[in-house]
Amino acid sequence: MKLFDWLIGYKPAPKGVDRQSTATLRNDLLAINRKTAPFVVRDGKPEGVDLVAEWKIVDARWYELFAKAGLQKVFKVLMKFDPSNCEVRVVDQEWSVEWRAGVPTLALSARPRGQLSEP
Repeated sequence: MKLFDWLIGYKPAPKGVDRQSTATLRNDLLAINRKTAPFVVRDGKPEGVDLVAEWKIVDARWYELFAKAGLQKVFKVLMKFDPSNCEVRVVDQEWSVEWRAGVPTLALSARPRGQLSEP
């Protein structure tokens, strides 16, 4: 571990864990999706990244669950692969949730945090 790795959020894989190709990692992350999960990992091209992981808060099937839980914040994780360094760079976006008649309204509530280099 380098001196400032903790500051930039760098965490290497544990010893004995082989690095995966970008294609394998992408497929593995997309494979965690299922209809019964309250989250989704999806293509991130609209956001200019490789993948996005987010809660399904705007999905009508999940309104009631999230509303009953009194959810006030949700996060969106933007992921960009860096094959040359065998890394995934991420930015977390925090969104505030306001409930109106049981329907969520989202607003970006804080500056994104994380490390995502420009293409």
